Amino acid sequence: MRRETRSLDLKGRRFTLGPRTWLMGVVNVTPDSFSDGGLFFDTDKAVARGLELAFEGADIIDVGGESTRPGSRPVPEEVEMDRVLPVIRGLRRGTEALISIDTAKAAVAEAALGAGADIVNDTSALRADPAMAAVVARSGAGLVLMHMQGTPRTMQEAPRYDDLLGEIGAFLAERMRAAVDAGIPAERLIVDPGIGFGKTCEHNLELLRRQEAFQALGRPLLVGVSRKAFLGVILDLPPMRRLEGTIAAAVLAAERGAHILRVHDIGPVARAVRTAEAILGDGGGDGAADGGRGGGRPGDAR
Repeated sequence: MRRETRSLDLKGRRFTLGPRTWLMGVVNVTPDSFSDGGLFFDTDKAVARGLELAFEGADIIDVGGESTRPGSRPVPEEVEMDRVLPVIRGLRRGTEALISIDTAKAAVAEAALGAGADIVNDTSALRADPAMAAVVARSGAGLVLMHMQGTPRTMQEAPRYDDLLGEIGAFLAERMRAAVDAGIPAERLIVDPGIGFGKTCEHNLELLRRQEAFQALGRPLLVGVSRKAFLGVILDLPPMRRLEGTIAAAVLAAERGAHILRVHDIGPVARAVRTAEAILGDGGGDGAADGGRGGGRPGDAR
């Protein structure tokens, strides 16, 4: 695998990323997400789904209560909290896997961290809510900084770049500086180039071809390709029929430097990635999780 080892600090625990690929499983507690909206809107179903993903090999369960699909509108923070907090509490009781909260709202993040979440996955990269940085700083939690051109409502209207990798890299570097200036140590940051967020199909393909450029940021790289629209363009298939495309893109993303893959279908992707790691001679030396591990927390904390 063409990636460097990185340390990640989460609530007083240090993890090593790089020797194997981490997997982040998606639990959308929403009625309108692009690929599985409504399937896990019920709390019990969402908790059961998260526990299933942990059992299949997810290192992180990413819980979201607001869709960020193209054209989506924000929901009130009270609604978002009502959706996600019971799920996070249920997952925290049932698994030692790490939990992330997918939100751009500081109040939601603070409540979720109090309920047991370990990471804030902020698609706005601290831009949507000026209180978010302080919440993350004092919590000790990790933070995902993602690139997005525009907002979920507008991001796919006419995305354009003069220098795709340069602009995204500069944005992520600036957001890292802003986070550190706000009191969040760099060792708690994860960067995400934002596949599908303000990008055309060709933009997404170019990011995946050349994602090694983001290693220069010095932080773990998260890549989310699962069921995305660019796969629909390639395959001419709806979201729920893009598994093979997701697997191909995920394996190549891992081979080209992704430390964490955010996916819906943990089991098939885990089996594919672990096979690729074995062929390449990577991935077996750090207590790596595999399908059927029973939802244990990642085995490389120190």
